[in-house]
Amino acid sequence: MLEVRNIHKTYEGRPLLCGVSFSVDVGETVCLLGASGSGKSTLLSIIAGLETAEDGKVLWDGQDLTNVSAHQRNFGLMFQEYALFPHRNVEENVAFGLRMQGLPPSEVQLRVREALAQVNLLAFARRRVTDLSGGEQQRVALARALAPRPRLLMLDEPLGALDRNLREQLMEELRGVLHTTKIPAIYVTHDQEEAFTIADRLVLLHEGVVAQSGTPHEVYNRPASSWVARFLGLSNLVSGEVLGLEPLEVRTILGVLRCTCDCLADLGAGNQVTLLLRPSGASLQPQSEWANRVEAVVEDVVFRGEGFRCDVRSADGQLLRFYLDRPVEIGARLVMYIQPESVFCLREEQKDVVERA
Repeated sequence: MLEVRNIHKTYEGRPLLCGVSFSVDVGETVCLLGASGSGKSTLLSIIAGLETAEDGKVLWDGQDLTNVSAHQRNFGLMFQEYALFPHRNVEENVAFGLRMQGLPPSEVQLRVREALAQVNLLAFARRRVTDLSGGEQQRVALARALAPRPRLLMLDEPLGALDRNLREQLMEELRGVLHTTKIPAIYVTHDQEEAFTIADRLVLLHEGVVAQSGTPHEVYNRPASSWVARFLGLSNLVSGEVLGLEPLEVRTILGVLRCTCDCLADLGAGNQVTLLLRPSGASLQPQSEWANRVEAVVEDVVFRGEGFRCDVRSADGQLLRFYLDRPVEIGARLVMYIQPESVFCLREEQKDVVERA
């Protein structure tokens, strides 16, 4: 329904968005994920019609929206700062925008009740917003965005001001509301947990370009670059030289590591690559089919419910993190065996930069 095509934008004379393209399908929630300053909010403002791109187009059902004003696009917006009217109650806050549109009172009442029901706040209609918790105020802001029945809903860090426990609760609720209403949505965040919980599809922004897009499962399990892996918290990255293919074997500072994942199409012996060692892929028990042996010293151990997060340092000084099914002592010397299917091959970052340029 929405197509963002080759958007360019500069900020203070420097490129901020460099040819960003993506689409949002019917009923789909797409998350724009990236570090602060990556251009996520600016891109949202361009889609909303609040800012103008220097090049590129925003289209809705094939219609170019360049000359369509923000209020005519019928896109709903919700920000981290809820901007609720403190002197009005919940019902009046949700109704305000509808009354400004000149809708009949009966239609306003119908839409207000519909929106409050969608966020489970019908019983709070007459309550002052200043008497509500942060999570309840967030729901009022969402109801206000839903009341005009927008054809696209855009949310810019809507949970950023909430504490962790409340944020986790509202993530699930917000996902449910978006799926129930079937309104296509763009959700902006720098928090990968939020993105993985809420999004049907991720668009990762880095240095003004789309670093990778796909479902949360696809992006997490097949990161496109070292930057994507690091951003997602996958820091077990080891550089090396390809020794052979089928299976892929790479000489690294940890020793020769074997990988059973699909090789890059143009990969050959002598190429430099980066290997990602998945944190869940280590075992302290040798297995005949596991060829990857890594020696390291334990630096820290933390219990994490289903296992133990173990930080270890290899003989060459590289810090690695794995999740083990039993505790180990700090200072202990371990021999770990890494499953070949838990070793993933990435391009070297220098090659990524050349290709992007």
